[in-house]
Amino acid sequence: MNWAAGWRCRIVENELLSQDWRARGGRANVFEYVLLKWTLCFLVGMLSGCVGFFNNIAIENIAGIKFVVTSNMMLANKYMWAFGVFASSNLVLTMFAAVITAYIAPAAAGSGIPEVKAYLNGIDAPEIFSFRTLLVKIVGIINAVSASLHVGKAGPMMHTTACIASLLGQGGSRKYGLTCRWLRYFKNDRDRRDLVTCGAAAGIAAAFRAPIGGVIFVLESLASWWRSALLWRAFFTTAVVAVVLRAFIDFCKSGKCGLFGKGGLIMFDVTAANVAYHVADIPPVIVLGVIGGILGSFYNFLLRKVLRIYNHINEYDLLFSSLLITAKIFFKLFPIGVSPFLFFRKGPAYKLFLAASVSIFTSCCLFGLPWLASCIPCPGGISEACPSIGRSGNFKKFQCAPDHYNDLASLFFNTNDDTIKNLYSAGTDRVFNKYSILLFFVTSYFLGILSYGIVAPAGLFIPVILTGATYGRLIGMLMGSKSSLDHGLFAVLGSASLLGGSMRMTVSICVILLELTNNLLLLPLVMLVVLISKTVADCFNTSIYDTLIKLKGFPFLQGHAEPYMRQLTVGDVVTGPLHVFNGLEKVGNVVHILKTTGHNGFPVIDEPPFSEIPVLYGLIRRSHLLVLLKKKCFLPSPLSVQVNEFEQLSADDFAKRGSVRHETIYDIVFTAEEMEMFIDLHPFTNTSPYTVVESMSLAKAHILFREVGLRHLLVIPKLPCRSPVVGILTRHDFMFEHANQLYPSLIGGKAKLFQFRKSSVIKMFRSLQ
Repeated sequence: MNWAAGWRCRIVENELLSQDWRARGGRANVFEYVLLKWTLCFLVGMLSGCVGFFNNIAIENIAGIKFVVTSNMMLANKYMWAFGVFASSNLVLTMFAAVITAYIAPAAAGSGIPEVKAYLNGIDAPEIFSFRTLLVKIVGIINAVSASLHVGKAGPMMHTTACIASLLGQGGSRKYGLTCRWLRYFKNDRDRRDLVTCGAAAGIAAAFRAPIGGVIFVLESLASWWRSALLWRAFFTTAVVAVVLRAFIDFCKSGKCGLFGKGGLIMFDVTAANVAYHVADIPPVIVLGVIGGILGSFYNFLLRKVLRIYNHINEYDLLFSSLLITAKIFFKLFPIGVSPFLFFRKGPAYKLFLAASVSIFTSCCLFGLPWLASCIPCPGGISEACPSIGRSGNFKKFQCAPDHYNDLASLFFNTNDDTIKNLYSAGTDRVFNKYSILLFFVTSYFLGILSYGIVAPAGLFIPVILTGATYGRLIGMLMGSKSSLDHGLFAVLGSASLLGGSMRMTVSICVILLELTNNLLLLPLVMLVVLISKTVADCFNTSIYDTLIKLKGFPFLQGHAEPYMRQLTVGDVVTGPLHVFNGLEKVGNVVHILKTTGHNGFPVIDEPPFSEIPVLYGLIRRSHLLVLLKKKCFLPSPLSVQVNEFEQLSADDFAKRGSVRHETIYDIVFTAEEMEMFIDLHPFTNTSPYTVVESMSLAKAHILFREVGLRHLLVIPKLPCRSPVVGILTRHDFMFEHANQLYPSLIGGKAKLFQFRKSSVIKMFRSLQ
């Protein structure tokens, strides 16, 4: 995978930047900059709210029509036809989402949260915020969720709004002549990072209608660097999202939104108004948290194994081999009849086959398993219609006689939002059978794992909430009279425990669930169960998003330094030849180094006769060198009269490009005469790069590198008699793999850490006996 790593809050201080700020003006320029920032946050909030509402209304209507048509066929006793319509519609929706993802925007697959988290850590993966990724993400998640796949829309929604924020910060497209000149302030890494952060918070707010939860989610789980000004803008963005969603929901109450509003809503306002609990209810909650931590860590373990199997299928064409062997043995079609199977050998077609297999298997489970449940007579004295025909509810008729319902069908034969609503409902302790809940829990647990790896937009948040709610309600049923807590409350706590065990979040989970259920009285119990589940799960493995980041190969920098880093200095890990430029450099040398290396930053040194001793002047980026070479800002000789670069170039020429293809050194053509000319690098060199002494510990340098948000960290010698710079640290130098390759003996420190985790788990279990 090719990506550019690192950036964040670097300010390039050079003569060109100073000249540009002087030309723009004083306070008026600052006021315009601040005003535009708040305006962009407002636009991000508005568009995020509109996209969030559009996603929900599309899913509710597409899935609702599918369920209504299927239910009507079942009422007419056309069960085979009903299954055919249900399975075929799910297959068509799944394949449409898979095809557009595989062939148009592969970066839109998955939830998008690992990519956004990696970006906010300093890793700019290609195409993650492109316009086609945005479109495929919106259309794909609507189809994937409507296809009854066990996936959620929260993660893709967050990726979608992050794309919106990034595209707004780019100011349009140079390729199509849509660039907005007034957005020139934001064509840099720092401001785009801030907009993406606000966009990510808006996505969570739009998915759950939880504005505060969206801000805290980004602060706790995604952002590697935060400041108070960004907190204000993110909060303002999510507040705009909440207002927009409320306006749309009020509009839908008039019945102009089809099936939207009659089934699931963005907000699960379904818990009891008054929640009463006592000290005797604390032990069941503790048990809930412990089991939730174990189930959450096991969920991460299984998902990691399944994704590795999917990757092996993609890499080694196991699908093609199995199809070919099947054709040879069972059908004896070789060599002519095997030719159709060659379709799966190359390209993304095998991914489509995998998506189709998961869709068919899911349809069989959702339609077939409710037949195992017994029909239950409708309870008396309820306000809800029983059985619920042609609408969502707790009392699905399915194959039952009049005045009876199938409790398992009420869970399987619904959208994920409506199923969560049913499980969270208060006063429904006798609605569901515990064997139905157990079967649904096992099925949803494994369907969520199998569905995530397909080539389609797919989130993990909603499936984990749904599975946790099922597990929590099951624990409530098993507790029986030993606890006075409502089973709906147990479902909420189960969601919190599984979220804490899988995603390892604490504060954001509490806030999001409180905003979902609209009940502040749940806070103490939710806090307790989340803390316990996260603590237990940390003894086994890492969070689900850290696991996904590692599987994708992103060089992610954690917030803490590893123990082995304290045993090394920065001089110990600096490797490879150091390529430097003189302040006045020959064009041919610049072109040669750019073609023969992949470095993105180069030290600039002034040597005699231009200075008395070798002096580190600064650092220049590869992208800036390409601009200079493209503009042909050359000198006939190093002693010739200096040209005025400020007349040929402006700060806009060095602005960060968008998601389009970046130019390379091979795109620029030079003549033999130009290769012998010289280029003055002084006006474009960052004269204030961050530097560390070669004797500094790697752990201390790691903290500086991550907290400041650097891409390059220059290493200077401890003694003045050497070269003014001895190396450059990038994020790859802080990776464990790099240090282990240089010093294999340090692997013992890592093994001791794992041994400590295992011993802590053993001690924990012994204490429970």
